[in-house]
Amino acid sequence: MSKNYGYACINMHLSYPKKYGNAPRGVDRITTNRSMIKRTFMEKGTTYASHLALQNVRDLCKILEWNKENQIFFYRLSSDVLPWASEYNIEDLPDYNLILAACYRAGNYAKANGMRLTAHPGPFNKLASPKERVFELTKKDLTVHGEFFDMLNLPRTPYAKLNIHVGAAYGDKPMTLDNFCRNFERLPECVRSRLTVENDDKESLYSTQELYRGVYERIGIPIVFDYHHHMLHPGDLTEREALELAISTWPDDIKPVVHYAESRSIEHGNPKIKPQAHSDMIVNPFNDYGYDLDVMIEAKHKELALLNYRDTLNEGMAN
Repeated sequence: MSKNYGYACINMHLSYPKKYGNAPRGVDRITTNRSMIKRTFMEKGTTYASHLALQNVRDLCKILEWNKENQIFFYRLSSDVLPWASEYNIEDLPDYNLILAACYRAGNYAKANGMRLTAHPGPFNKLASPKERVFELTKKDLTVHGEFFDMLNLPRTPYAKLNIHVGAAYGDKPMTLDNFCRNFERLPECVRSRLTVENDDKESLYSTQELYRGVYERIGIPIVFDYHHHMLHPGDLTEREALELAISTWPDDIKPVVHYAESRSIEHGNPKIKPQAHSDMIVNPFNDYGYDLDVMIEAKHKELALLNYRDTLNEGMAN
């Protein structure tokens, strides 16, 4: 079964054109990760943030065009496209109309070419935190993501997923899952309609089975199954059982998303590297058990790993 493979955020060919793209010296980088430290933001304010955001969104269009040329139709957007966006209203940016127009072009291009765009807001988002201030900061960041997806005219469904982890257990898993579900209802519709949750890589956190019982059965949001995380924290389920349980949480008309990575410690033959760390490349084919999935390749070398993995699979099929 043909798979839709994707990669996350940084395009190595375009971000480092001389090293990976065989480009001559002086060719501009194409990236959506232009940002700044907090001190720079405090000094230059929204005028500079607006300038960076416009460059980022315009480069998003170029990355999507590159993806199409290379038959990649699944892409995770960077959370840095709109720098420090939790500190201001997007509509107040000096270049807002130009940014919105560029978003419209990027979103329409993705839709016209059957590209799935998603995001994975950062680990500092703690929806289940018992501290109200932490929840409010999380709500603000997730709302920025949801509003940005609206600017791209992406559907308010898990097809355009905003994927997060529960984030912590706070010494009481049942209470934390209660908080997660209760705070989910306090999020705006642009977030709730797209939110998914992912299994964790530590026993102190949440397996697929725990998420099914503690989150999906209560608020109905889909589970993104991560193969690497399951290997490190399987809970009581086999890989196939956990995968099938996660798949069952997705709407019938939306293809489930899974994450696939391999261990950096195994790749480099170094047991001192944490097993949770992702490898540069992908070597071993994963088992989809016959299911039709969108597969996010989580490797350090991004689209280089995806293209190499895909070529290896194609060579194997040809032989």
